[in-house]
Amino acid sequence: MAVHPHPPLQNSRPHSKQQATPTYAPQAGATTGAAKTFAALRLIVGGVFLWAFFDKAFGWGYATPAAKGWIDGGSPTKGFLSGVAAGPMESTFHAWAGAPWANWLFMLGLLAIGATLTAGIALRFAAAAGTVMMALMWVAEWPPARHLSDGAPSMSSNPLLDYHLVYAAVLIALAVVCAGRTWGLGKVWERLPFVRRNRWLL
Repeated sequence: MAVHPHPPLQNSRPHSKQQATPTYAPQAGATTGAAKTFAALRLIVGGVFLWAFFDKAFGWGYATPAAKGWIDGGSPTKGFLSGVAAGPMESTFHAWAGAPWANWLFMLGLLAIGATLTAGIALRFAAAAGTVMMALMWVAEWPPARHLSDGAPSMSSNPLLDYHLVYAAVLIALAVVCAGRTWGLGKVWERLPFVRRNRWLL
């Protein structure tokens, strides 16, 4: 009876340190760094919206003079919308300026967007509401115009791209990457039963 030699056992150990190095370590570090970067960006943008709300509400003396805040009878929308001097919605914005419904929508929008961004919850809502708000403000300033309705130079530096579009893009990016999971309440929010049933609330 022929005897067949057994094949040599394969050494399952890696042959080099390079093979033994976990391949996931660099990616994990990069992911963690990216998550922290987006979280910091979320807090900064949230602070911008919250500051705008409180300054307009209480007249902190920056964009809104003291004693001219919303609680003092001032209008958060009248100054900006009545000053619109270009674009296809100029007369419409003038009609909206100072209207109670416009004041409430604008202020509640600032507060809601700022609060959700800061807390790290409902970022899809923040992205949608913030994009609508930024689009309206873009139309109000109307960067494509080279001249205002009175013939004065508009001082527009770019006919399409301005900071309103940058803010909108950032809000959308924060929602896409779920930036509320880091330094925020995003993970807790996602586990709530009513959020799991209504994914648009993420």
